Amino acid sequence: MLEVVSTALAAGFDIVTGILALALVTTQLEPWAGKNAAHVFGSVAFGIGFVFLVVGRGELFTENFLVPIAGLDRRRGSSWLGLAKLWVTSPLFNVLGGLVIILLLSVHQVLPSGTAKTLAENADRIHAHSALTLFVSAIFAGALITAMTWFVEGQRSMLVRIVVAWIAGALLALGNFNHVIVVTLELIFGYRLGAHFAWAFILGNFLLAAAGNMLGGLGLVTLNRLTQGKQGQRKHASA
Repeated sequence: MLEVVSTALAAGFDIVTGILALALVTTQLEPWAGKNAAHVFGSVAFGIGFVFLVVGRGELFTENFLVPIAGLDRRRGSSWLGLAKLWVTSPLFNVLGGLVIILLLSVHQVLPSGTAKTLAENADRIHAHSALTLFVSAIFAGALITAMTWFVEGQRSMLVRIVVAWIAGALLALGNFNHVIVVTLELIFGYRLGAHFAWAFILGNFLLAAAGNMLGGLGLVTLNRLTQGKQGQRKHASA
């Protein structure tokens, strides 16, 4: 359990690093390239956080949908209990690890001029979405990161892993998809820097995003395993 806690804390740091990269690049480019182009380049920069995550082997909540489910022994209660502990511990310490870094970075004048405004505006944009939009967005975010884990775990080449993680992270940021850890840390960052919403929205979206992420992520895992099972039956029948 100690290993899960330490890797979950590290993952929180990785995600905040990506959020910071997005905000820094967006802030610096927006006066020259415009808001849309700056967001594209900022999203590409956000992918750095997912590269750190994969290279550093951090434990992000939604990465726990594929491998633990595949190795779950459904006949043993202890296996289910272990999975439940993992799903509670991982997001809690993801957020805690990110929160510590956010508190440090939000000290007056630590961030370059204009970065705080970008982070606050980003959080306000998330808050402006309806609950339905946020939930559907969370379903796709869960599926996307589970797919990323699927691709990364199947590759031996670290270069391929890095490229896959970077692409997935950039796409997540480009579409502002509602990933429970990423968006929660974005909202905390924005709230800390003057975004206009109540803290209760952060908690509410956390629960909403977690439900959507699990639906999308576990749904993809289930679909994958059913497809593999049918393929295995066909191979066995034709042998």
